[in-house]
Amino acid sequence: MTVAPLSEVGRLTDLVVKHAADAFVDADRIGAEWQALNFTAPPDLARACREYDGFLQLLSDTGTTIRLLPRGEDVGLDSIYVRDASVVTPAGLVLCNMGKAARAGEPAAQQRAFAEWGLPVAGAIRPPGKLEGGDVVWLGPRTIAVGRGYRTNDDGIAQLRELLGDTIDELIVVPLPHWRGPGDVFHLMSVLSPIDRDLAVVYPRLMPVPLIERLYQLEYELIEVPDGEFDSMGANVLAIAPRRAVMVAGNPRTQQRLEAVGVEVVVYEGEEISVKGGGGPTCLTRPVRREGS
Repeated sequence: MTVAPLSEVGRLTDLVVKHAADAFVDADRIGAEWQALNFTAPPDLARACREYDGFLQLLSDTGTTIRLLPRGEDVGLDSIYVRDASVVTPAGLVLCNMGKAARAGEPAAQQRAFAEWGLPVAGAIRPPGKLEGGDVVWLGPRTIAVGRGYRTNDDGIAQLRELLGDTIDELIVVPLPHWRGPGDVFHLMSVLSPIDRDLAVVYPRLMPVPLIERLYQLEYELIEVPDGEFDSMGANVLAIAPRRAVMVAGNPRTQQRLEAVGVEVVVYEGEEISVKGGGGPTCLTRPVRREGS
């Protein structure tokens, strides 16, 4: 099976997710973990499962193949955010080495599932390298941007560059801000979400000038998220096809700006599965195949 999305925007045809019921498990696990993992409040399990069912139905309606990761004892609440533990490359999936120590077991858990599904693994990031999938964004079939922050370090980026070899022309290293510090979650995709080959949602206040300039050079139109919608993850938007997008409910101004340029937007209720844990729709999904890419 060939895995080669090389795009964040082609029509989704195959993706990996993990249901809230299998990530959150029960009230005891939630109670034991939520504060240490920097959730803003303990998720309500019943509500989280209802929200996730709605999210899954939305994805199912696209016709994509949905692969559900199983429950595991070596992972925690954060394992619902499946994007971070792996990266897709032309040769197959690369297993990450998590910058957040509490998530260390997630890449191995995903590897076991990938083996069962017959998804090829092209390599893994090894210590002292750190890399998380939320920091890796394909901007074109041979152009990739990687955020350098508390979750992804220089060694991890160098290892990814070596694994990519001659399959890319450009790897853009993006210095990320301190923002709320090493204990909080901040990935490149916290401020950048491609919606089409020439369109992206951005929160420019927390983006370095060279990245904004490079996006314009690549002929991207940038839809800016207003200040009041950054914390509600207005900049974390999942393209399910070119100019078709999924976003968390509660970001009406960003939604209006997208719809004004012809983007079809679908929203889901995500207070329990997204807002409390700081993970939007891109975080909740690991696309492994997109049409036309």
